Amino acid sequence: MADTNMGAYSDPNTTPPLGQAVPLGLQHVLAMFASNVTPSIIVAGAAGLAFGGAEQIYLIQMAMLFAGIATLFQTVGIGPIGARLPIMQGTSFAFVGVLAGVAATQGLSVALTACIIGGVIHFALGAVIQHLRWLFPPLVTGLVILAIGLYLIPVAIKYAAGGAADFQMAAESFGSLKHWSVALTVIIVALVLKFFTKGILSNAAILIGLIAGYALAFALGMVNFGAVAKASWVIVPTPLPYGFEFSLGAVIAVTLVSIVSAIETVGDASATTKAGAGREATDKEIAGATYADGLGTAVAGVFGGLPNTSFSQNVGIVGMTGIMSRHVVTVGGVILVICGLLPKIGAVIASMPLPVLGGGVIVMFGMVAAAGLNVLAEEKMTRRTMIIIAVSLAFGLGLNLVPTAVQYLPGVVKILATSAVAPTALMAIVLNLVLPKED
Repeated sequence: MADTNMGAYSDPNTTPPLGQAVPLGLQHVLAMFASNVTPSIIVAGAAGLAFGGAEQIYLIQMAMLFAGIATLFQTVGIGPIGARLPIMQGTSFAFVGVLAGVAATQGLSVALTACIIGGVIHFALGAVIQHLRWLFPPLVTGLVILAIGLYLIPVAIKYAAGGAADFQMAAESFGSLKHWSVALTVIIVALVLKFFTKGILSNAAILIGLIAGYALAFALGMVNFGAVAKASWVIVPTPLPYGFEFSLGAVIAVTLVSIVSAIETVGDASATTKAGAGREATDKEIAGATYADGLGTAVAGVFGGLPNTSFSQNVGIVGMTGIMSRHVVTVGGVILVICGLLPKIGAVIASMPLPVLGGGVIVMFGMVAAAGLNVLAEEKMTRRTMIIIAVSLAFGLGLNLVPTAVQYLPGVVKILATSAVAPTALMAIVLNLVLPKED
């Protein structure tokens, strides 16, 4: 059996044995599954689609299918497209506010058309983003990664407590001891296996922790297989299921969020190489990751999928396991494609209660924040550096925590201002450019 220590798989092109690659790839899928389908549920609800109806199920299936396809764009690559790094793609939460508003007021046809055009523009960013990389030194990318992690941690806590209480998935017993016992089981099992075992048990610690939490949740009566019985066996993607309807305002809104998504992808690519190989991402990897982001979004939009982006929680898995192999994430992409085409399989995974996933992502989102701190550790902590960190995080996280502070801004601007990542990145870039460097 191949050596499974961290150093053995620090090369993205290393291929673990199939017996290890499959469970490790499944681990990546389980880590991002709930976050991947939730945006489709929210946007479908905003568009007035029946909860649990055929149209909503179709959007959920497209979220899985095209997350898998976009992941393959990223890990396998096509020419310049794809970072060829272990980067998992999934439906982006960053677009939810904009798309829910557009879907509610102008319909899904306008929203999905904007996704297609926004994806093409996002793809075009790949040609220039390496020339703009000087705007993103370790100080800026570290802050962006840290902001992503800190922004996502409340989502993990909501999952662990029983559901995202501000979405349709709210749980009646939110915050109960039953939910926390399941989430803590995942965390404890994962940590024990990671640090007190070796080989596949250590590398698949999060997956085994999720299985342990799932078993406890089943014993506590928290697992519902009703959706499995109702799900069909096969689904066929339909091009332009809601037609093609152009709206300049919607396209501008989606494009602005795409820029934020591109910055997030730069941060995730940097965090992946830093966590898994101890190096910075190359210009070619950054450009390829951006191309894959845009292409995945445009193709998904054609068939009814929402915009996708790199998933930060999977960066956390790379950091925790030390498995840098892109082929592991390729397996995860294939699993998602299968889930997207076979709703029965997707329904089985979807039956996993949110507290189970919450326990896993608490660790993973924390690892994302830690990866940001690791990047920032390269910077000498001068007064200038500390001021940039302080002001950037204060604005980014502060406006996210108190969104009413900018309630009078125009809709799209307000969404960007409260996204945590966008204001943190903008403030860090501007301050890094204008503040004089100290001797």
